Amino acid sequence: MYHSQLASGKIYSVAGPRPYHHGALRTALLDAAAAEIADVGPAAMSVRKVAARAGVTHTAAAHHFGDKRGLLTALAVEGHRALADALVAARPHGMLALGGAYLRFAHEHRPWFDVMFRPDLVRTDDPAFVAASRSSFGELHEAASGGDLAYGAWGLVHGIAVLWLAGNLPAATVDEAEALFRRSAKALAGAGRRPRRR
Repeated sequence: MYHSQLASGKIYSVAGPRPYHHGALRTALLDAAAAEIADVGPAAMSVRKVAARAGVTHTAAAHHFGDKRGLLTALAVEGHRALADALVAARPHGMLALGGAYLRFAHEHRPWFDVMFRPDLVRTDDPAFVAASRSSFGELHEAASGGDLAYGAWGLVHGIAVLWLAGNLPAATVDEAEALFRRSAKALAGAGRRPRRR
């Protein structure tokens, strides 16, 4: 079990339904969607199950998001915005710190991370999604001074995050995953500086 604080702004355990106040149904549904994804994954999540978890009817949930893709898109937007905030806080400390913040976000907010980069599940042409995803990648792009370096840095840290969360790397904790990222980044940077043999 882990905790998050994206939709409501408060830290909570993504384990079950939480009561909502009048006017906060959208937030309650996003919280419930994150909890449902934590339990069954994004592919098996359904709007009907999310509505039941939030204690409302399927019609009420559909009114806010339309369908499953709409709900997952809203969750991904929320995730990209939060990731951008985490990267903004880490950027003054350099690229390695940015990578560490990325890994910690993936670990601590996995239900959001699990849908943010899934074009098969979200509407990638949704204006809010486009703006939010650009804001998160924009932080990496600016820190890496743009160009191919930004894509390389993103590819490295995202690849490590996905492989680690799936249990495919020799790292048991987020600290170990971050240490692995730092070693990998330094090794690749060193390889790029070595002179070629003639």
